[in-house]
Amino acid sequence: MDYLKLAELNEKLESTSKRLEQTSLITEFIKSASKENLRPVVLMVLGNVYPSYSRKKIGIADKIMIKAIASTSGRSEKEIVKIFKKTGDLGAVAEQVLKDKKQATLFSKKLSISDVFEDIKKIADFEGKGTVDKKISIIKKLLANASPVEAKHIARLVIGTTRMGVGEGIVRDAIAGAFNVDSKKVENAENILNDYGGVAEIAKLEGDKGLESIKLELFKPSKVLLAQRVESIEELFKRTGEPADLEYKYDGFRVLIHKKGDKVKLFTRRLEDVTKQFPDVVEYSNKYIKDSRCIMDSEVIGIEPKTGRWLPFQKISQRIKRKYDIKKIVKEIPVIVNVFDVLMINGKSLLKTPLKERIKLIEENITQEKNRFVIAKRIISSDEKEVRKFFMESLALGNEGIMGKNLNSIYEPGLRVGYWVKLKPAMEPLDLAITGADWGKGKRAQWLASFDISCRKQDEFKRIGKMGTGLTDENFKKLTKELKPYIIREKGTHVDIIPKIVVEVGYEEIQESPTYESGYALRFPKLLQIRYEKDVSEVDDIEKIKSLYSHQRGK
Repeated sequence: MDYLKLAELNEKLESTSKRLEQTSLITEFIKSASKENLRPVVLMVLGNVYPSYSRKKIGIADKIMIKAIASTSGRSEKEIVKIFKKTGDLGAVAEQVLKDKKQATLFSKKLSISDVFEDIKKIADFEGKGTVDKKISIIKKLLANASPVEAKHIARLVIGTTRMGVGEGIVRDAIAGAFNVDSKKVENAENILNDYGGVAEIAKLEGDKGLESIKLELFKPSKVLLAQRVESIEELFKRTGEPADLEYKYDGFRVLIHKKGDKVKLFTRRLEDVTKQFPDVVEYSNKYIKDSRCIMDSEVIGIEPKTGRWLPFQKISQRIKRKYDIKKIVKEIPVIVNVFDVLMINGKSLLKTPLKERIKLIEENITQEKNRFVIAKRIISSDEKEVRKFFMESLALGNEGIMGKNLNSIYEPGLRVGYWVKLKPAMEPLDLAITGADWGKGKRAQWLASFDISCRKQDEFKRIGKMGTGLTDENFKKLTKELKPYIIREKGTHVDIIPKIVVEVGYEEIQESPTYESGYALRFPKLLQIRYEKDVSEVDDIEKIKSLYSHQRGK
């Protein structure tokens, strides 16, 4: 299949924000795709050539793309930069300047979908001396053979700024519609496999049965099970049943520990491999986990070396992104691993095994060591007074609250289920997505300085306020740089942004509001921190906002 057809699909997707229309367009396209093209098409529609579990990055900076466009078009790099400053979109720049090339040069060879897919994947594989020149060579080859509209979407794909606004929910529904399979089974399969391209192939060839047969694999990250919010102990028990499993809700970060023999890999809730950043956790896992083929779910929290007190997430987040001086930061911020669930033991998946049995398996397969590697603190109770005492005890230690779980519950990766709940103090901060912004004024004129913040309503994002306080100049500068590639529309000084970055927001209260699509507004929203470890699928939903609002009014 010619790549031009996919580029034309991208144009249609970019021209509409209607979910049903985008789903219909993708459904018909992937239905007509051959077996060989299906996986590349699905991944490229999502703006990548690698599945979400892959740590490979194409690794092309704007300046490299500028060199490639300049060399291919015959323009100087200065000219390309000048146009880029006006448009802010290197894809549009490539389209514009290549329109001026002679037809004979542009169409020396028709590009196929597989040509583009395989060539872009090669870019990430180059290492060592001469890497930049090799990458530019591949990009130039693609651009030289591309029509202007193809060049536009190739450039965007290579630098990671596709602008169709197509989310995973749309692709999920498109796969279900194209191959007449259950969308819930498509989602469940993706939550384990983390590869919508692979899921699409299975759906096409094996249908619902094939999707159901997908299993956990060691050293291949899966999404984690998520909890819903409750406002009271009474509501907790209504959701979990009695007695319930109650656990501390730690203020750390989630880590899935994969172990086979003495090999250990660590994955975050966003599927990031953080094994190198946490050699101490690797050491503890080898020393204190008895089973040799297992996957354990844990919360890792930082410890103040002198006092031994637990540190808030902000401290340990410094270790997640660290690539250098690992030994130094391990000493500065040691950690304790709190294991609270197990997904695999002895190579056997436990996803369908009841929680009460999984708890026993944790206890049988872990040797605990204080302040290093322990089983998460838990009680099993149906007594409200006991649970309230446990809740207050958890808060006093600096935790976020408590978790409540149904003892017969199974483990469903990637889902936010009603039988796992979290109880926190009222008016807790919200995790929201940045979906728009306004350019600043005066000294901040070059930065995005006022941000639209949105909650989720299923797969859509609904605004709940504008945030400009709590940010330093460094925050403005950093967010502007990170959000710029995801700007999809500009009108005056306002820009619309594809939801990519999650922020934790504090506020005084929630109010009803006709101004925002959510129907609510945050009074005096303030940035608390940028939650890089969270995916936009974890943004708080409208039901949580309604619940918090109701709780607030009842006070």
